[in-house]
Amino acid sequence: MDTKCVRRTGGNKKYEKMKKYIKSIALAALIATTWSCKDSFLELAPVSNPSAENFYKTKTDFDLASNAAYNTLYTVYHPQGPVSYAGELMADNVTIFNISGNQADKWQFRDYTLAPANTMVYQFWQDFYKSIYNINIILEKIETAELDQAYKAQTKGEMLFLRSLYYFQMVQIWGDVPLVTKPVTAAEAYNILRSPATEVYAQIIKDLSDAKSKLGVTPAIAGRATKGAAQALLGKVYLATGDKTNGVKELKEVVDSKQYDLLPSFAALWDVKNKNTKESIFEIQYLGGSATNPYSNYYLEFFPNSNALGFYGAGMNQVVEDLWNEYEKGDGRREASIDTGYSDAKGNFTKAKFPKKWTDKSAPLINQNIAANNNFIVLRYADVLLLLSEATGDATYLNLVRKRAGLSLYGESGYPAQYNTVALAVEHERRVELAFEFQRWFDLKRTNRVIPVLTAKGKPVTQNKLVLPIPNIVRDQNAKITQNAGY
Repeated sequence: MDTKCVRRTGGNKKYEKMKKYIKSIALAALIATTWSCKDSFLELAPVSNPSAENFYKTKTDFDLASNAAYNTLYTVYHPQGPVSYAGELMADNVTIFNISGNQADKWQFRDYTLAPANTMVYQFWQDFYKSIYNINIILEKIETAELDQAYKAQTKGEMLFLRSLYYFQMVQIWGDVPLVTKPVTAAEAYNILRSPATEVYAQIIKDLSDAKSKLGVTPAIAGRATKGAAQALLGKVYLATGDKTNGVKELKEVVDSKQYDLLPSFAALWDVKNKNTKESIFEIQYLGGSATNPYSNYYLEFFPNSNALGFYGAGMNQVVEDLWNEYEKGDGRREASIDTGYSDAKGNFTKAKFPKKWTDKSAPLINQNIAANNNFIVLRYADVLLLLSEATGDATYLNLVRKRAGLSLYGESGYPAQYNTVALAVEHERRVELAFEFQRWFDLKRTNRVIPVLTAKGKPVTQNKLVLPIPNIVRDQNAKITQNAGY
């Protein structure tokens, strides 16, 4: 692979290392050979590539292809990836100070000063479309492959889930986006313009409805999509479109399946030894302990920008006092979620508030990186319960989450008076329960609360700033692509 054909930004060594790992596996290397140094605005590969035509034949081929598709989760859900920047940094839970890489471009997310020339925005656009290309080619090739029908259905269901997950994030981040559901040539790509968000959502709903009919209730392999994952995501998608009736239907089926439950202890969710628990619905898999493994990077990236422990923390998503104060007295979730400082080798303590959920103090230090073993949960049962209370106005589901936290229940004496409606109670509960899990900004968008909540805290948010700009390079490559208002 000619590495000059792939543009990378940000300067973060750990981010680059993870991406190099992803590209090192067999299929990723194969697909990478199809990328042209003269990239189209969608970063798509030509369908005529002979290696791709000859590769997708056997179950082994499709297993490799599926692994490569799942590995794109490492990029999209990287702590310096698109879902983190939008979900947390553009909201009110966290901030960044001095940070490695292109600081000015990163501060633009925090400060709502994003420009179409922002290099991170363009990188995120590329990451999504390259990931979707991998998925689309699998979906195309498996239709005619001579394979067991059950295997084909399972694989197709998993790929439809991943594509839906990515388009769901994209439509929330950019609004109207080019909707690509099959591999296309570079020439064809220039005729694919931005589809209205309503069409993108319609495709997501169609794909997830198909996926849930093909997927089993338990994963084929740990970390693979299931029927419950498709339904949980579909429920969230419906709520984002304002369709509470169908959203509740899907989310209720997740609850009624009895496949999931809250762990007795919130803190147990973040024990590095606990993976794929009863509470987890869809979880990204990492394997710590070795430089050759896809080890977790959240601990290092969320650690303050210091090398006090022998590695350089990236300083991402540093906790603000407003979130610290949001936790109620006696809520153990604050201690389990937020660290208050660190001690160097000489025992000198530095005060700093930063995410604690993905701490792995047992991880070995390898080349100034922490080879941590924490997974990342994309969808979990507490999320589903809180969405149900949001959609129904019934605090029963909310109270299950509060009961686990050992707090007074909504409607009982002792419940905080300022959250005097179920809507405000859910907003509060989601903030403290799901802190740093890339949910906050998307939650506020779904409930039309971004502008009132964030402007009250000094964020210069306007209606036009509820989506990111379309990157300049995209529009330079295809002048027919429109820009979002306000940019």
